[in-house]
Amino acid sequence: MGIVMDCSFVCIFLYSVFLGLSEAQSLGGFSLSVKRPPHDRTVVCYVAAWAGYRKSRGAFTLEDLDPALCTHLVYAFAGLNITSNSIYSLDPYHDLEDNYGKGSYKKMTDMRIRYPYLKVTLAIGGWNEGSTNYSIMAGSPSRRQVFVKSVVEFLQKYGFDGLDLDWEFPGKRGGGPEDKQNFVSLVKELRQEFDKHQWLLTAALGASQDTIDLAYDIPALSQDLDFIHAMCYDYHGTWDKRTGANAPLRPTDLNDKLNLEFSIKYFLKLGVPPNKLIMGLPLYGRTFFVEGLTEVTSLGDPAQEKGFQGPYTREDGFMGYNEICEELNANKSSWKQFWDEKSVTPFAVNGNKVIAYDNERSIAEKVKFAIKNKLGGIMVWSVDTDDFHGDCYEKDDNAIAASYPLMRAINKAVFVSQREQANEVITQEEKDTANKKESGSSSSGTALGSLGLCLALIFFCL
Repeated sequence: MGIVMDCSFVCIFLYSVFLGLSEAQSLGGFSLSVKRPPHDRTVVCYVAAWAGYRKSRGAFTLEDLDPALCTHLVYAFAGLNITSNSIYSLDPYHDLEDNYGKGSYKKMTDMRIRYPYLKVTLAIGGWNEGSTNYSIMAGSPSRRQVFVKSVVEFLQKYGFDGLDLDWEFPGKRGGGPEDKQNFVSLVKELRQEFDKHQWLLTAALGASQDTIDLAYDIPALSQDLDFIHAMCYDYHGTWDKRTGANAPLRPTDLNDKLNLEFSIKYFLKLGVPPNKLIMGLPLYGRTFFVEGLTEVTSLGDPAQEKGFQGPYTREDGFMGYNEICEELNANKSSWKQFWDEKSVTPFAVNGNKVIAYDNERSIAEKVKFAIKNKLGGIMVWSVDTDDFHGDCYEKDDNAIAASYPLMRAINKAVFVSQREQANEVITQEEKDTANKKESGSSSSGTALGSLGLCLALIFFCL
């Protein structure tokens, strides 16, 4: 018992030293706090500003956010006023403090007080913003100059650490072929100004080969962007008119290029430095109504053009993980759960309803792939659709903790994968040498092993 208590004291001390102090948590009567995730990779967490307007348990406020699970927070989204060529708040009441607003910009940037390792940036664009206005602005040197000036003033005013460009997509949706080069010019001009303030400049890029080839000069962008957030999701959905994995890890056939493995290797082949490439993962799934089938046991069946909605996000063909796990738990007898080995994807079937999504198992496999390829880290869209309340937690299901199961699975997988990778590079000769050095002190070796176990257990229980 004395040895166990000594181990606990030492583990707490070492954990505090190595990981730092910020958010106090209770562990065995002690106040333990975590400064950042216990690994050296980047974890980018997008926060959808409109999540606060969702109903009931789906409503997400910044008070629900756990910054200890992220290294970078990205507030989504700001917009582009094409008349003035300037950045602006899409929802002043929610974003700003003016006129008794909620002040979400300040609430998010203030998180750095308690979590000083955090970088908090602002994303501009998004799917709903489209491409046309960004194409017009980027196509004119004078418009770009005005835009860059407005961004600098905006970031200074609201205290962000940088900007994330989410132009969806150059050359598409109202854009033109010249967008590819104009995007490079825009990034370069932003970079020149951002260096004066030591700000981060990142961009969320589409991950299909067609989009990459059409929209991005990857070598040029890689020079000036701090990180490239590869949006490795939405590979399949109701637009395919058949069921499919939202974010398949591997190809389902020899010609399949719509998967994380192909996208990441393609980005790397085009010249993105691995440490700048952040692999995006979805904390949501895709929903389908299948057609003409009495029994569904695999993905790829014909489906309607419109999928069913979740109770919170209320979007056709889309359900947040929080909605999915609640539905599967509430109606266990109605849903049959399957695993697609080819794409490394769980899916669930209830009559003619199908949900293809990600869970802790599939997330861990994808993170392992990212670490194996020495990527800079993981990005998620978006934390507000994880099970942030922990409503799906069951004490006997071996979950790491109640809330944010997918975010915790990501950090655990990074930690474990890095450790496994480090162990693989140790040669047998080095192992033998280490064993000889430790042979005279078996008790100390046992103690070190216990400490290692304690450290791992402490993190996994947070």
